[in-house]
Amino acid sequence: MTYDVAIVGAGVVGGLIARELSRFKISVALLEKCNDVAMGTTKANSAIVHGGFDAQNGTLKAELNVKGTAMMPELCKKLSVPFKNNGSLVVAFSDDEMEHVKALYERGVKNGVPGLSVIDRDELRRIEPNISDKAVGALLCESAGIVCPYELTIAAVENAVTNGVEFIRNCCVKGINRVADEYVLDTSAGEICAKFIINAAGNFSDELAKMAGDDSIKIIPRKGEYYLLDKSVGNLAVHTIFQCPNEMGKGILVTPTVDGNLLIGPTAINIDKKDDTETTPEGLAEIVEKALKSVPSVSVRNAITSFAGVRSHPETDDFIIGWSEKNDRFLNVAGIESPGLSSAPAIAIRVREILGEKLELSEKESYTDTREEPVRFRHMNDEQRAELIKKNSAYGRIVCRCETITEGEIIDAIKAPAGARDVDGVKRRTRAGMGRCQGGFCGSKVVEILARELGVPMNEITKFGGESKIIYERTK
Repeated sequence: MTYDVAIVGAGVVGGLIARELSRFKISVALLEKCNDVAMGTTKANSAIVHGGFDAQNGTLKAELNVKGTAMMPELCKKLSVPFKNNGSLVVAFSDDEMEHVKALYERGVKNGVPGLSVIDRDELRRIEPNISDKAVGALLCESAGIVCPYELTIAAVENAVTNGVEFIRNCCVKGINRVADEYVLDTSAGEICAKFIINAAGNFSDELAKMAGDDSIKIIPRKGEYYLLDKSVGNLAVHTIFQCPNEMGKGILVTPTVDGNLLIGPTAINIDKKDDTETTPEGLAEIVEKALKSVPSVSVRNAITSFAGVRSHPETDDFIIGWSEKNDRFLNVAGIESPGLSSAPAIAIRVREILGEKLELSEKESYTDTREEPVRFRHMNDEQRAELIKKNSAYGRIVCRCETITEGEIIDAIKAPAGARDVDGVKRRTRAGMGRCQGGFCGSKVVEILARELGVPMNEITKFGGESKIIYERTK
C-alpha cells in the first residue's frame, strides 16, 4: 500500500486534516491504532469551542483558536453536526479575580476575539440565574460555543472517505524507515508506504516522532476527570461557566452539552501513563467542590456517568505544527491540547498550506464538502416519523428508550463510510446507550444488530475493539 500522504491519528485534528486533503488529487491514508475514530482525547474532553481570550498573545494557540472558532458554525452546518453558540463566562469571586478577568479581556482584544465584554454582578445574575451569590462579575465571550467532538470527527472522516481517503483502523505504527523519498511504516495492519507523514498522534506524537528520528518533542500527559449529569437537571447553566484559570488549565467548568446534558469538570493532573483514564474518588470530589462554587444547585445525584480524558500537553506550552528538523517529509502536528478542538478547523488549513510547499495540490472536480444529515428520529415530529417508517420499517423499532434511537439509525451508523464496528462506535454515532441507563436495556440488542449487519458471530462483537468482548461463549 503506497500513498502520497499518511496521516497518523484519527482524532478531531487528524480527521479534519484528512477531510481538507481529500479535496485534492492525491492519495491519502488515515491510520488509527484503535477500532474507531475519536478514541483518544477527542472522545473525552469538555466539548467547548473557546473564544480565544485565554491563549497568550502571539502564540499559535491564540491565532488558530480565533480562526477555528470563526470557522466552526459553517463547518458544522456543512457536516450536519449540532453546534450551539451559547457563549461563555469567566466568573470572578473577588476584586482580585475581577482584575484577572479584565486582564483576560485585554488579552482577548489583542487576540482578535469578537463579542467580549466585562459584566457586573447584576448582569451576570440576569443571564445566569443559578450562578452563585458570591460571584462579583465575569468576562462574557459571545463567540464561544459547544459541539460534540466525536460527532464532528466522525462526520469529518465520513466526508473524507466519501472523497477518496482510505481509513485504516487497528493500524498501530510500530516503526518508521526512510527509503529514498519514501517512508515505510511498519504497522499492525502490514507495511504502508507514504511520501509524506503527518504526525497527528496526540499523546503519542512524541513517540511517533522518535520513530522518525526526531526527539525534539516532549509530551506531558495531563488527565482530566468529569461528571456527566442527566438531562433532567434542566437549564442550570445557559453559558459555559468557567472560573479564573491557572497554570494547569481553564479550571472546573459547568456547561450544557449540545445534547441537553450538563457536564462538570475537568480536573488537571500530570500523569505518567498516557492511557490512564481511570476516575478517582479524589478527582471526582474536587469536581463537585469547585462546581458548587459556581452553581450551588448542581447535584451529582443526577450523574449518569463519570469519565476521564488525557490531554496532550507539550513542554513548549504551545501547539507544535511544522516540518521536523530531522526529516523534511515528516510534518508534526503535536501538543494539540485545549483549545485544540476549537482550533482544529484552522489547524487543518494550516497543515494543507505547509504540505503544499512540497507536494503539488490540485483540486478535484468531484469534491464535495458536505455530509448528508443522518436520521435523528428523536428530533422528528409525528408526521415526519410516520413518513420515515412508511419507507423503512426499521425506523419504527425503538432500540434505545432513553434517547429514542431506532434500529434504522443503528443500521445507518454501521453502513456509513468508516462506520461503527463496535458497541461504543454505535453509541457515539447514534447516542444509543448514552441515556440514564447507560445501555443497560439496549446494549444486548445493539450487539445483535452489529453481528447481523457485519455478518459475524455475536461473540466477536466488542465494546471498543481489542479484547473488550461482550459475549465470550454460549452457555448450555
